[in-house]
Amino acid sequence: MREFTVTKNDAGQRLDRWLGKALPLLPAPLAQKYIRLKRVKVNGKGSQRDYRLQSGDLLQLYINDEFFDTPTEENAFLSIFKPHLNIVYEDENLLLLDKRPGMVVHPDETERVNTLLTHLQAYLYQKKEWSPYRENSFAPALCNRIDRNTGGIVIAAKNAEALRIMNQKIRDREMEKSYLAIVLGRMNPPEGKLENFLLKDEAKKQVKVFRSPVPGGRTAVTLYKTLRCQDGLSLVECRLLTGRTHQIRAQFADAGCPLLGDGKYGRERDNRRYGRSGQALYSYKLRFSFSTDAGLLEYLRDREFTVEQVDFVEEYFGSARH
Repeated sequence: MREFTVTKNDAGQRLDRWLGKALPLLPAPLAQKYIRLKRVKVNGKGSQRDYRLQSGDLLQLYINDEFFDTPTEENAFLSIFKPHLNIVYEDENLLLLDKRPGMVVHPDETERVNTLLTHLQAYLYQKKEWSPYRENSFAPALCNRIDRNTGGIVIAAKNAEALRIMNQKIRDREMEKSYLAIVLGRMNPPEGKLENFLLKDEAKKQVKVFRSPVPGGRTAVTLYKTLRCQDGLSLVECRLLTGRTHQIRAQFADAGCPLLGDGKYGRERDNRRYGRSGQALYSYKLRFSFSTDAGLLEYLRDREFTVEQVDFVEEYFGSARH
């Protein structure tokens, strides 16, 4: 507990405003909570957030010592940054986040601040579930990646054990990820399997599709099912049996039905015609299909999660239902 006596210079301020200035590392929502819980006392008693301080008031703050530290560039940023997350699911071990198209998952050469990882860490810091000053090495981490212009579910681990288990389950293919995509034209047959080999061109950051094995090529397998067709477009559900870079985008382009809006593998003329920039692709469903022991995460076995809405489905097919 720390005590402060209000001076003439601080008199007249609201209690919550003073608290925000005096403890810049204390997130505003947490400050309001502490006032409600009477962990901030005025003259020995609980008070309201809009109480106007008077010269000579004695403030008693029952607040963790870390919030009294001098702000540094790093900790002030974590406190002040306003996280915006679309949370599909959250528990004590992990979160499922609905990443919107346009956001990068990790800092890169094009974006250092407005990334999914930054929003995640600020969110957990402000909830007091994680602090870089109490941990020797672990930081909340993302278990899977999604391209900047693709939306969908990203798994975030809150602790090292959850991260270890999820990474292993992903490597062992004990997760089922389903995507919705809009492609140009109609797939023939309307339901089936795309199976070929992808070779990544690091210089172009693009992959090439081969029908037979090639040196450095990796097997890529996607199951697909056409859900609806309209105005020269098809809404397709895809399930990945492998997880290669640009797998869905490259395979459907090779099949003659590139994704709508895809600037790398698609048809720019058709993209302009339909007014779409950025591939119409969304990782909308995730199933924890564990076939071996999941330890700390065993309670997630066979659970399935789906995002509430995929914007491009409604835009091009008139309904968000799929």
